[in-house]
Amino acid sequence: MKTAPAVLCRIVLTACSLLLAAWLPAAHAQTTQPKLEYLMTYKALLEPGYAIDNTLVIVNVLPGGWAKGPNINGSFIPPGGDWLRVMPAGVLRLDVRATLKTDEGDLIYITYNGIIQHSEASAAKLNAGEKFTHKDIDYFVTAPTFQTASKKYDYLNRVQLINKFVEGRLGKGGESYVMYDVFVVR
Repeated sequence: MKTAPAVLCRIVLTACSLLLAAWLPAAHAQTTQPKLEYLMTYKALLEPGYAIDNTLVIVNVLPGGWAKGPNINGSFIPPGGDWLRVMPAGVLRLDVRATLKTDEGDLIYITYNGIIQHSEASAAKLNAGEKFTHKDIDYFVTAPTFQTASKKYDYLNRVQLINKFVEGRLGKGGESYVMYDVFVVR
C-alpha cells in the first residue's frame, strides 16, 4: 500500500499536465480582431524640415491644409510640428503635434508617434523633393490620439486612431505636405 499514494500522485500529475497542455495553445491563440472605422483623410502642409544633426529633423506644420470625412471637416492652425528621429536601425520615428479647427470652429489637438521605413524608391524621391506615395514606401503608420472640448467630437477623446500614409512631399522649391487616411480602431 505504500505505492498507492505514489501511483495516485503520478496519475493526478499526468492528468494536470494533459489539461495544461490542452489549455495552453488556446490561451495563446488570437481571440480578438481589431476593426477599423474610416474617420477622415487629411493633408497637412509642412515647411521644409531642418536638421538639428544626423538623427533629428524638425518640420513645422503650416496653417491650412484640409481634413475631410463623412462627419468631420476642417483645416490646420498653428501651432504644430513634427520631430523626426532617425533610429539606429534606420527607421524614422515621428513625434507630431498639430491643431485641427473644424468647420464648426471646434478645436481638436492631435498628437501621434509612428514608424516610417523608407524603401530605396521613397528615400530617393524624398531626397529629390518629389512626391512619394504609399506604393513607394515600405511602412508608414502612426498612432494618433485626439483631445477636444467639443461635444460633437467628444467621442474622439476616448478612442485610439491610426493614420495610414497616403502620400507626401518634403523639400525645397514646392509644396511640402503629408496626407493620411485616419481610422478609429474598434
